[in-house]
Amino acid sequence: MTMDYLLFLCGFLLPLSSAVEETLMDTKWAMTELAWTSHPETGWEEVSGYDDAMNPIRTYQVCNVRELNQNNWLRSDFIPRKDVLRVYVEMKFTVRDCNSIPNIPGSCKETFNLFYYESDSDSATATSPFWMENPYVKVDTIAPDESFSMLESGRVNTKIRSFGPLSKAGFYLAFQDLGACMSLISVRAFYKKCSTTIANFAVFPETATGAEATSLVIAPGTCVPNALEVSVPLKLYCNGDGEWMVPVGSCTCMAGFEPAVKETQCQACSPGTFKSKQGEGLCSPCPPNSRTSSGAASICSCRTGYYRADSDSPDSGCTTVPSAPRNVISSVNETSLILEWSEPRDQGGREDLLYNVICKKCLPERGTCTRCDDNVDISPRHLGLTERHVTIRNLQAHTQYSFEIQAVNGVASKSPYAPQFASVNITTNQAAPSAVPTVHLTGASANTMTLSWLPPEKPNGIILDYEIKYHEKDQGEAIAHTMTAQHSYARIDGLKPGTPYVVQVRARTVAGYGRYSSPTDFGTNHQADADKALQEQLPLIVGSLTAGLVFIIVVVVIAIVCLRKQRNGSESEYTEKLQQYITPGMKVYIDPFTYEDPNEAIREFAKEIDVSCVKIEEVIGAGNQHQKLLSNRGKTARHTQAIPLEDFTSSGEFGEVCRGRLKLPGRREIIVAIKTLKAGYTERQRRDFLSEASIMGQFDHPNIIRLEGVVTKSRPVMIVTEFMENGALDSFLRLNDGQFTVIQLVGMLRGIAAGMKYLSDMNYVHRDLAARNILVNSNLVCKVSDFGLSRFLEDDPTDPTYTSSLGGKIPIRWTAPEAIAYRKFTSASDVWSYGIVMWEVMSYGERPYWDMSNQDVINAVEQDYRLPPPMDCPTALHQLMLDCWVKERNLRPKFSQIVNTLDKLIRNAASLKVVTSTHSGASQPLLDRCVPDYTTFTTVGDWLDAIKMSRYRDNFLNAGFASFDLVAQMTAEDLLRIGVTLAGHQKKILGSIQDMRLQMNQTLPVQV
Repeated sequence: MTMDYLLFLCGFLLPLSSAVEETLMDTKWAMTELAWTSHPETGWEEVSGYDDAMNPIRTYQVCNVRELNQNNWLRSDFIPRKDVLRVYVEMKFTVRDCNSIPNIPGSCKETFNLFYYESDSDSATATSPFWMENPYVKVDTIAPDESFSMLESGRVNTKIRSFGPLSKAGFYLAFQDLGACMSLISVRAFYKKCSTTIANFAVFPETATGAEATSLVIAPGTCVPNALEVSVPLKLYCNGDGEWMVPVGSCTCMAGFEPAVKETQCQACSPGTFKSKQGEGLCSPCPPNSRTSSGAASICSCRTGYYRADSDSPDSGCTTVPSAPRNVISSVNETSLILEWSEPRDQGGREDLLYNVICKKCLPERGTCTRCDDNVDISPRHLGLTERHVTIRNLQAHTQYSFEIQAVNGVASKSPYAPQFASVNITTNQAAPSAVPTVHLTGASANTMTLSWLPPEKPNGIILDYEIKYHEKDQGEAIAHTMTAQHSYARIDGLKPGTPYVVQVRARTVAGYGRYSSPTDFGTNHQADADKALQEQLPLIVGSLTAGLVFIIVVVVIAIVCLRKQRNGSESEYTEKLQQYITPGMKVYIDPFTYEDPNEAIREFAKEIDVSCVKIEEVIGAGNQHQKLLSNRGKTARHTQAIPLEDFTSSGEFGEVCRGRLKLPGRREIIVAIKTLKAGYTERQRRDFLSEASIMGQFDHPNIIRLEGVVTKSRPVMIVTEFMENGALDSFLRLNDGQFTVIQLVGMLRGIAAGMKYLSDMNYVHRDLAARNILVNSNLVCKVSDFGLSRFLEDDPTDPTYTSSLGGKIPIRWTAPEAIAYRKFTSASDVWSYGIVMWEVMSYGERPYWDMSNQDVINAVEQDYRLPPPMDCPTALHQLMLDCWVKERNLRPKFSQIVNTLDKLIRNAASLKVVTSTHSGASQPLLDRCVPDYTTFTTVGDWLDAIKMSRYRDNFLNAGFASFDLVAQMTAEDLLRIGVTLAGHQKKILGSIQDMRLQMNQTLPVQV
């Protein structure tokens, strides 16, 4: 028994419509004799008569009640089934009461039997099928409700019976009389069906009933025109009585159409109205500033000059761009400027108002203004301002500038016209240089002091010289002495022995002197101390000269031996020893794994911290991620509730990374990063975990992550390091795409190189130098991290960064060829990795070699292919990258040379403005990945997809830039006007447009 039938029995399905009957045969309308077959011939007899309405009818009668053992059969003609499964038979008949017939034997009957016989053709004869219950199938014994006697008129009985299931082409009806006196007035064979109906905006076709009286036949439905399915499947149940049951599933009118004709049709919205969503709602008038002139509108188009933002719903009214800001006020202070303004008179009917400040530097002699360079600092930012004021710094002195203050809102990018703006023209004043940073004492004797300092951060012009002011600490500034220096260092002579002095330095340009540096106390040596120091140093000097001579002799001897070994075609065992030879007095890195007892290395190189000094505040990462997950979300209120250590649980391979606070006795409280070892660790896991602290504790450099200490005498075991607010360099750059100047990026690279020079000088090879392993603090200082943990990484099939090779895991994209092939890890292989880091920094965190597989990278590098310069990368920087990627490791620059090269570039900023405009060299297959051929794209949208700028597809098309000819003529102002406001995205698109122009010049035919 099906669930549908159970529901039917329980009354949960209620009929929706009355049944329809379809007649297969009806003797009532017979115009000639029926001529049905009877057996025996003395049984049933066909008689003509009239019905109640005096219409002629053909009937069959039988009344052999006085004879015993009656068995009279009557069979109809063949009745086609018409594919119905169940047939109903309506019989009208009269039966005489046996009691009204006198002198009859006890065999008189008042009933008769109904049979049927199925056949695939009209093949029955007078003798076939046999006149018996089998092969005929009995339907029922029919008894009258009322019989009649001779004294009364005949009373007509009506009985309906059904049978099924039928499977053949047709059937015969048969009637058996066993001794009754009766008349069969009419016989009608019919079937029931559910007629075509509409329910819930779905049409259900005419459906015949099932084979059984209790059957439910499923009829699939289809939505009426202009309607859509809400839930599926659409179906109705047709029961055995030909009645529809409650429908399953429904449709509703689609957008632009509303219900009509008692919810059986979906008619189109009339002009001037719309319906934005599918559903049963009615059409509504168009929102403000919109219209539609045709019917069936799902959205009303905006009137000319009005627009909808991408985030606006179709039901919202159209709005327009704001008018220009008002009442711009400027305040110039030397090379700085403060701009303030009032909001526009008309905001365009929107609340999402923002402002852009466009800086232009003007040349009066040429009468032109061009965009300011990246050195101009507009705070808090120059695009997307919610405030109505900015502070502008780093302008050039005695220079004319024009500033445009644009008002934009959510539909500004939809307008084909540039945003309305207010402008102000100003001329900066001459400015003196800023203060000199801290002065350092580099040497002293009884009568002299040697000083050095860095140039001012803002020279505001060419520095002519420096003035050094000094006086004895006890005498005050009244009798101070001054001297000048042409460079950022000087020696002061004629001082008193053993006397403290106060020193200050300031710089001078054509605008005059800047501010002095902060007063700094230095002192000369006592005369006796100087003489004694000279006497003490004399043996050391002699010893050093002797040691140096011995060292030279040793080097010469080893070199000769190596030369002889090389002539014999084999590599000398002394080569590696020579690489490890250390000059006496130089601090050298010691591998903690050389210690028999790893705890001894911890005690020697890492400071033990009492657990009471550490407070964990927030979990910010897990496993080996270090502080790569650190970000601004780690900055919480100073009084954040600490997490009790006993409630602390670990996860990941080693544990969790947390932000917390460290308060050591006698020192101020500082924010730190805390890495923990998870519970249930093995002794090997503890050794591997603490090995990084043993390594890190040997380093002391401003560009190396600083170890604060370890906690090993309580649980959990912890490594405590300084906290780096901006997290990993790669994700930090991606988050701030295009937001830094070239000088700032080079400064980051210089810091990384300085840290690696320090490690190289200590004979430490990093092996995993990458932007993900460089951490950045709030001052944009970059520090090298992740010492040694990469060798313990578990295989992670979801992370292709580290690939197993020759028994270890190697970051293929960052590793030198000899390290991949032969595991030759040296400082030279770290230099190769540093070149990849340079490429990551200048591309703002782009993945090296893009989506190439590791094997493809290995093959490409082996064939001398190298990464192309990132967009807007200075030529000098890319050349330095190529130097780092020289195949012969001995020809790569040392980290000391890299630091010197970057220092020269920083001092000569003009050299960083030379950018490679064409792509050339052996790396052409890789360049093709970076510079798409615009001729392979069919639409501007395809081109934007290829350079990963598909978010601006609608901006280009709505502004009319739908062809490559128009795109090739776009400028930075055009991009800003259509809504490309991020500087990094502007650079990326303009760089691709430049490549497009070059390709167009190459592909266009020469015109004569």
